[in-house]
Amino acid sequence: EVFSSYPVRSAEGSGPAGAAAQQRWASSLPMNTVVLFVPQQEAWVVERMGRFHRILEPGLNFLIPLLDRIRYVQSLKEIVINVPEQSAVSLDNVTLQIDGVLYLRILDPFKASYGVEDPEYAVTQLAQTTMRSELGKLTLDKVFRERECLNSNIVHSINQASDEWGIRCLRYEIKDIHVPPRVKESMQMQVEAERKKRATVLESEGTREAAINVAEGRKQAQILASEGQKSEQINMASGEAQAILAKAEAKAKAISMLSDALTEQNGDAAASLSVAEQYVSAFSNLAKKSNTILLPSDAGNISGMVTQAMTIYGALAKSSPKVVEKSDDFGSQSSQ
Repeated sequence: EVFSSYPVRSAEGSGPAGAAAQQRWASSLPMNTVVLFVPQQEAWVVERMGRFHRILEPGLNFLIPLLDRIRYVQSLKEIVINVPEQSAVSLDNVTLQIDGVLYLRILDPFKASYGVEDPEYAVTQLAQTTMRSELGKLTLDKVFRERECLNSNIVHSINQASDEWGIRCLRYEIKDIHVPPRVKESMQMQVEAERKKRATVLESEGTREAAINVAEGRKQAQILASEGQKSEQINMASGEAQAILAKAEAKAKAISMLSDALTEQNGDAAASLSVAEQYVSAFSNLAKKSNTILLPSDAGNISGMVTQAMTIYGALAKSSPKVVEKSDDFGSQSSQ
């Protein structure tokens, strides 16, 4: 009895330890009953008198008895193959145990039937050798980081060889990567050290940022304080200047008003009264601010003091026009 090269089907079951077991089996070829019905997504390879004749399409087909014979049955569905666990050595001489899953599809039933004896076995062996070759190019750390790139490289390498077999590899996925216990312990220690390093770096960066923030706060506080003192001094100087100007303007107005009042009728009497009031006020405050007091011989003679003050005022009033006249004479002589 001739068996087909029908793709392997797998039945997975869990044992006592929960491990899945894969079972291979192959069905017998259909017999030539003249009228045949080919299922969808299957290709039946027919030989006439021992030579390839044609491939039956899904649906109704007719064959000649005795002359035509169904030699191979190929499934056109996507096939999933478990790649057995194998050992591989990385670039840094670490032995790894890796298994994977291979997804493929038959594109050309003729090449899959006559191009290779066992397509499944050929692709599985090619996947294992390609995996070992690709792992030998990477270090252990890159195997974990560049897992997707590793899968794509394996698929590309398989497709380069499987094109002659009419098979297309769609995907390859690494299921598990087992490392030796000592290497695993060292990796765990390395991870812990890296985490401690990151924690220390983050803590130091936090301390530095806090110190910078405190320094910036002090700097801003000093700048604001100096700006406040500057504004305060400017305001005080401006206020003092305005006060002095106001006092000067008030004094000028008072002098102007006083001079106008003195020119009016009875101005001398008013001036005498004002001098007498100021004298009495000053005399009453002599002993309040100091223990040392200098008194004139006739301190109680108020009329005498007022008369003396008015005499001084009169003398100054009489001398002022003379100074003006002299200045005028000097100006006339200089003009001549």
